[in-house]
Amino acid sequence: MLLETTQLTTESNLAYLIKNYVSYNQWANNTIVEWLKNKPTELMDQEVPSSFPTLKLTLIHILQTQRYWFSVVQKDSDFVNEPVNGSADDIFEALLTQSAEMLGYIDTMNEEMIQEENLVTNPWFECNFPNFEYILHLVNHTTYHRGQLVTIGRNLGLTDAPMTDYNFYNVRVK
Repeated sequence: MLLETTQLTTESNLAYLIKNYVSYNQWANNTIVEWLKNKPTELMDQEVPSSFPTLKLTLIHILQTQRYWFSVVQKDSDFVNEPVNGSADDIFEALLTQSAEMLGYIDTMNEEMIQEENLVTNPWFECNFPNFEYILHLVNHTTYHRGQLVTIGRNLGLTDAPMTDYNFYNVRVK
């Protein structure tokens, strides 16, 4: 009986963590977008040395990668990661819309769905992990690139980047 109670508590904590982490991701994306919206639009395409040389290209990468991993969690076998074009405002809107859609979906996932193994086969790798591993990767990957946005921004003279740490979200925002 003790084992069953402990296991249920652990599963509930895992579901809470995953859902909270995706909520954090939406908040952090919104926070970064709101910051960038108030900056001169020409900075979005100004190049600096980085893995993605502009703010806009980094945002596009975040959006496309979130779309891909979200399709994995949804088991969308028809997913095609379409090229992203448009103005900075178009990309801001697409990223925020996609982040909200992902949060809405993941909030509906039950324990079983969160822990269900999910086979991914693509040209670069094959893996069979539980959905929570893919969700954690998705948010961690986006967090990494939000950090790049801050660094690119600093190289462009933007010194007022917002705080988007997970603990800050838990303590100050949530």
